[in-house]
Amino acid sequence: MQKPIREDDLAARIDALPASAGLWRFIVLLSLGGFFELYDLFQTGYISSGLIAEGIFHTGSQGVFGVADQAAFASATFLGLFLGASLLSPYADRIGRRVTFMYALLWYGIFSLGMAFQHHAEWVIFMRFMVGIGLGVELVTIDTYLTEWVPSHLRTRAFAFAFSIQFLSVPAVALMSWWLVPQTFFGLSGWRYVVIIGAVASLIIWLVRKGLPESPRWLLQQKRFQDVRNVMKAMELRCGVVERPDFPQPVEQGIETPPQKGKFKDIWSAQYRGRTVMLVVMNFFQSIGFFGFGNWLPALLSGKGASVTHSLLYAFFITLAYPLGALICSRYADRMENKWQIVFSCLTTVVFGSLFALQSNPIWLIFCGFFITWSNAWLTYSYHSYQSEIFPTYIRARAVGFCYSFSRLSTVFSSIMIGLILQYSGSFGVIAFIVVSMLIVMLTIGIFGPKTRGIDLENI
Repeated sequence: MQKPIREDDLAARIDALPASAGLWRFIVLLSLGGFFELYDLFQTGYISSGLIAEGIFHTGSQGVFGVADQAAFASATFLGLFLGASLLSPYADRIGRRVTFMYALLWYGIFSLGMAFQHHAEWVIFMRFMVGIGLGVELVTIDTYLTEWVPSHLRTRAFAFAFSIQFLSVPAVALMSWWLVPQTFFGLSGWRYVVIIGAVASLIIWLVRKGLPESPRWLLQQKRFQDVRNVMKAMELRCGVVERPDFPQPVEQGIETPPQKGKFKDIWSAQYRGRTVMLVVMNFFQSIGFFGFGNWLPALLSGKGASVTHSLLYAFFITLAYPLGALICSRYADRMENKWQIVFSCLTTVVFGSLFALQSNPIWLIFCGFFITWSNAWLTYSYHSYQSEIFPTYIRARAVGFCYSFSRLSTVFSSIMIGLILQYSGSFGVIAFIVVSMLIVMLTIGIFGPKTRGIDLENI
């Protein structure tokens, strides 16, 4: 019979992990999958011009579903994300973070590669929908995985650092699109190469990350005590801790309890109902600000008078703020409550979004766009960290997946709405839509969000 381990003893052991090069390398390895997820998400706005130029996508009512194919493309992506996050992410609570993580990455890579060789809008949109399902599972599992492995005093900082790596994908896809989309190589349009590069690289990362350890908190919930000891020993060696004593034997000798299995109704219990509603509202509206600006940036710049080529180049400089913002924020990320980081990042978007709507000069557009992007990076790491902290391990993936899925559901509709707003009200109308959405996020989190800084996961 395996010797049991107390939850508090495991938490203390994880919190004792030093912020060593080994721990940060582990975070980098975990973040590489997220790099290609964001690379794929931000393709939406950058490769659409290539699909239109090739005659696959059509604008206005000539599209497949009676709307612009770019809007249908974006909506299919986020509908897939919604289904993946809401329906499949609970598998991370059932079969483990690592296995779910690896299957989702493989799924994404295969369907993304398939999309690159389609010649009809219907099939491009369908493949994009299938890609979205894998992305929805992957992104939720990364958050859960990272939260459960990182010491409490480093959680937000680790998220900021991880997203600085993941956000490198945004200027990467912007620069590659600026270079490749207008080109044709060996009979293939440039947009196809943008997709192929991301898909092939993600499959390579799948091979590299096969050796990642399972979450010890999840293993403990499954009563797999020896596996907890094994993964903790391996991580401590990775972090330079050569010798550690075994976990202390619990004093209490009671009846052995079965593994704790979370159910959907658990996230609606009296203890967690308010948090669930709060995060549903936050996710629904924050995605309008984040993806409304990120996915439609080239179109917004074109609406300000920039040509397609110039809008893609301007977008590249603006998107540099994603990795730079997250990296610089990682220096002080653990010094402020996550809920207030969410509030102030949204406030920054409101201020610079309002200024962006009033600009026409390229320099000022880039300046305001840069700070909107910076605030989006700040918002992203803080809310990803926050929402994965406020639920216990046995329902963490299920709860985060459900709440997070509403950000994808809102984007299904907001992508079409932004397309219509851009058509009838221009860039000013889109920015106003984003600003109002961010104000709602500020009020929701500022009033109803609990504090989490420095508190053990199971005690928040």
